[in-house]
Amino acid sequence: MMTAVPRLIFAGTPEFAVPSLEALLAAGYPPVAVYTQPDRPAGRGRQLRASPVKARALVADIPVLQPASLRDAAVQAELAALTPDLLVVAAYGLILPPAVLAIPRLGCVNVHASLLPRWRGAAPIQRAILAGDGESGVCIMRMEAGLDTGPVYARASCPISRGTTGGELHDRLAVLGATTLQAVLPDVLAGRLIPESQDDAFVTYAAKLEKAEAELDWNRPALELERQILAFNPYPVAQTRLAGQVLRIWRAWAEPEAIATAPPGMVLDDDPAGVAVATGSGVLRLTEVQLPNARPLPVAAFLNARRLAGQRLGAA
Repeated sequence: MMTAVPRLIFAGTPEFAVPSLEALLAAGYPPVAVYTQPDRPAGRGRQLRASPVKARALVADIPVLQPASLRDAAVQAELAALTPDLLVVAAYGLILPPAVLAIPRLGCVNVHASLLPRWRGAAPIQRAILAGDGESGVCIMRMEAGLDTGPVYARASCPISRGTTGGELHDRLAVLGATTLQAVLPDVLAGRLIPESQDDAFVTYAAKLEKAEAELDWNRPALELERQILAFNPYPVAQTRLAGQVLRIWRAWAEPEAIATAPPGMVLDDDPAGVAVATGSGVLRLTEVQLPNARPLPVAAFLNARRLAGQRLGAA
């Protein structure tokens, strides 16, 4: 029988997870403990920095646990001693082995940033933009041993308009995930909601982002390059080479129908509204760029100090 105040544990690490933790607090479900990844070196000084979730939990006076792994028997025993009714997960970043999934009386639920079964895995936000998806969303799902394979309690969608960056979509889905979690949680706790199985015929996987993916290949179509640049803003940030230097490209827009007679990577003009670059198909206009040891600049400001027309990007 459910206790008057359910015993919840929250597990999350980055900014994406903070709205979900705040939703639990606002709904009157303060976690008895928060699990988050260990503090990591960050910044130029490489000082240890707490995760955003840890920082928020400490403000709320919630006990914080930071095991390096949940596979250790002692760590599992510590979690079991908390006698949780439910474990709520949002971008925790550590694998929950079957022994952990079995501890909470009502199991574990996850806030996942895609419309499952599309984009199971580590980087669903960026993969959706890379693929040119017209919509994304969140799912509140019951966790199983498989990678994002569990049945879905609730889903909510949002459009991906052209020009949306990975960071912008991340922020929208973080809030959408929190509001969806808050709305569905009472029914999950009361056992009134039966989750719906995923259709494995429509599964796609969102592989973890690798820094090597950030390099732009100017032989690709302009529209694909636009999506790559937007998806990788703010991480890992798309890049190319300009006169031997790394040039990071934060924003751009494609003209897929434009015809460029120059080789791919050749800068066609110095238009302050968007520097045109020839691609494998169409023209890509760069609107925000960054050189090493400098801040990102709108291309109009970048052109105040240099000209790009006639140079070839991507050459070593």
